[in-house]
Amino acid sequence: MAASGRRIAGMQSRSFGPGEVVFRQGDAGQREAYLVHDGTVEVRRRTPNGERVLRTLAKGDLLGEVAFFSDGPHSATALAIGRVTLLVVPADRLEHLVRTKPDLGIAIIRQLARMAATEADRSSPWIFAGRLGTPPPAE
Repeated sequence: MAASGRRIAGMQSRSFGPGEVVFRQGDAGQREAYLVHDGTVEVRRRTPNGERVLRTLAKGDLLGEVAFFSDGPHSATALAIGRVTLLVVPADRLEHLVRTKPDLGIAIIRQLARMAATEADRSSPWIFAGRLGTPPPAE
């Protein structure tokens, strides 16, 4: 179980041990996102063919932003790989930061776009290198 930790840079932190789940696919979002302060988090998704690793996050990466921005359930499971410390970014604070620091907003948009492109690359033969391409020749 995650331990509420000390405040770091004025933000609440949560710590997880190796193999602990940060949140599960389908869990309701908590109107907060997380910034990886220390350690590594693996993001996984259940599919009809089993579980698949979507990405591995390290210090400075944002986690939980899909549920945060879509105001829906988590689309994947986040698992601590080793000891992990996350900074909790409540909705009001993240919205304020995005409004007052446009560079942060652009960085978040870029991360979401990379994630969308990666997912599209994995699921569609019509997408190549993050851009629309010509379909492969018919066999």
